[in-house]
Amino acid sequence: MKIVVTTESGQPVQETTSDAKGTWEVPIDKPGAYKVTLDPASLPQNMAIRGGSNQRTPTVYEGNPTTVLFALQEKGADGAPAPDEGGGSAFWQRAAQLTFEGFNLGLIIALAALGLSLIYGTTGLTNFAHGELVTLGALLAYLINVPFGLHIIPAAVLAVILAGGLGYAQDRFFWGGLRKRGTGIIAAMIISIGVALFLRNLFLILFGGETQAFAQYNAQAGLQIGPISATPKNLVSMGVELAVLIIVGIALLRTRTGKATRAVADNPALAASSGINVDRIIRIVWTGGGAIAALAGIMLGLSQNLKFTMGQELLLLIFAGVTLGGLGTAFGALVGSIIVGLFIQVSTLWVPPELKNVGALAILILVLLFRPQGILGRRERIG
Repeated sequence: MKIVVTTESGQPVQETTSDAKGTWEVPIDKPGAYKVTLDPASLPQNMAIRGGSNQRTPTVYEGNPTTVLFALQEKGADGAPAPDEGGGSAFWQRAAQLTFEGFNLGLIIALAALGLSLIYGTTGLTNFAHGELVTLGALLAYLINVPFGLHIIPAAVLAVILAGGLGYAQDRFFWGGLRKRGTGIIAAMIISIGVALFLRNLFLILFGGETQAFAQYNAQAGLQIGPISATPKNLVSMGVELAVLIIVGIALLRTRTGKATRAVADNPALAASSGINVDRIIRIVWTGGGAIAALAGIMLGLSQNLKFTMGQELLLLIFAGVTLGGLGTAFGALVGSIIVGLFIQVSTLWVPPELKNVGALAILILVLLFRPQGILGRRERIG
């Protein structure tokens, strides 16, 4: 396929051709707005551009690689979208595929949102650096997998353990000290923004701005399950994500530590007066939150490539899921995240893929307007 890249004013930048897998890359000299055009005549005879538009207008930022996608679909004999095997239109086949992809994305968001929600519930901290914990997990797994040559599965296990330890250390030597000094919630939130900026730039320095990939499970043939096409790694990843979410949910409901966590989230002062070691519970939450966020980063890295801004890009979706489900409620974060993931992917049936994350912001606004406590949150009286 022939790709032409120009500046916003129409000055030519480069013309390239995609490889057999449909991927292409164009280096640019400076950030700014660009036009990317796909030549329809260069497509295979039985393929057409989904939505009809062959032009994209991405904005490229310094040190941040930008992805431009052209979704393709099969054409029928008359040039119209081909019907699927079940006799329905290609629209419904695509809707089923996007629903599956949305559920997969929702589970990844739920993993990351679970830790953020528990941390907020037990400490009141809105942690804007939580996205960097997601990036940290993916980059730790990449570091163990690629330079050291360990297979991605044991590398992922080691990365989750290391991230959990770093989560514990983060509260033990940083956030715990701020709590003892009586640092306010607003001040702590602003500090978390500074921590996020510091970690993001640290990742850029250590790992660079290029997109990377794990050594295993990059190119896999898709399995056709009815109208849905899914790679084996996506199916296994979804199974792992569901299993972890179920295990954490059971632990919160059935174990003594889980019950103590819910008690601290409900009323820290009353929990402390009942003999619960609040600081110990918060450390456990930070450890588990760091480990689960790392697992979310690894799962995200398996479904797409790795880059130093992957957690930052997911952060808005995490906040949308947590807000929709109810701040501080673990099960609300799960429900809200799945709804956000489904909404984002399915919305591309009607909106360009570049605008799909706008739906997450729309959800935030609507929830705050009509149900600020979220789906599973509860009303609170202040004053």
